[in-house]
Amino acid sequence: MARRSYARFGNADYGIWYRFAAVLVKPVTTALVKPDWHGWEHLPERGGFLTVVNHNSLIDPLIYAHWQYNSGRPPRMLGKSSVFSVPFIGFMLRRTGQIPVFRDSTDAAQAFRAAIEAIDSGECVQFYPEGTLTRDPDLWPMTGKTGAARVALVTGAPVIPVAHWGAHEIIPPYGRGGKGRFNLFPRHRVTVAAGPPVDLSKYQGHEITAQVLKDATEDIMAAITEVLAGIRQEQPPAVRYDMRQASRLRGEAAEAKGDRAAGPGTNDRTKKHKYEGMTPEENSK
Repeated sequence: MARRSYARFGNADYGIWYRFAAVLVKPVTTALVKPDWHGWEHLPERGGFLTVVNHNSLIDPLIYAHWQYNSGRPPRMLGKSSVFSVPFIGFMLRRTGQIPVFRDSTDAAQAFRAAIEAIDSGECVQFYPEGTLTRDPDLWPMTGKTGAARVALVTGAPVIPVAHWGAHEIIPPYGRGGKGRFNLFPRHRVTVAAGPPVDLSKYQGHEITAQVLKDATEDIMAAITEVLAGIRQEQPPAVRYDMRQASRLRGEAAEAKGDRAAGPGTNDRTKKHKYEGMTPEENSK
């Protein structure tokens, strides 16, 4: 496992609370994980940057934080606001400068403002672009959300793709994989690796439109997938799993199944009832 000297970095200011958190977290991850860590040479030695990471286990944040901490560049991680309400955990997250994400609220944009300010101040900010644990059946990265791309294009900072593999064997996502939800022992080998910065230069200087964000996000997800494919030594799927599309297809399948269970003619009767009492003009719409 390659190691890196903290002394090479001019802004590796962890602070007392960050170091205290490391004292708590590192023994846990060390007890559970046989680390196989690579790619620190791709992290900028100075200046702000983003890391974008795949997500396939609830324990991912602890393992990633350990990997990033040992790189010499302390990360600021975005996390669900609900976690910041958990006693002691929330206290430590705030003290170490982590950034809460208030989903579906008027405060949702605050996380991105805080991320931009942190990067402009020379810090590392970590994103899970998928926004949640992957639903891909084989745990490949899904389609991503556009927040990381937006912050990257606004700041112009380097975007470092990071992939890890093996944590899903410790805590399988969504209760998958075997006799119990937790498989803590024996220790599992977990690989974490970074790749070279994502090339987003073709988007710089352009208006940040929805299409630009979508395209830049796909470039980011492709870079993460490439790093993960190298770790797994497997070919990723040709089509990326889209959670929204999958949800829509499940809904359509459930609706069709319900129509079949109700018997023939149900749709016709429903439509007839719907259109009764409407004028010819309204029925034609």
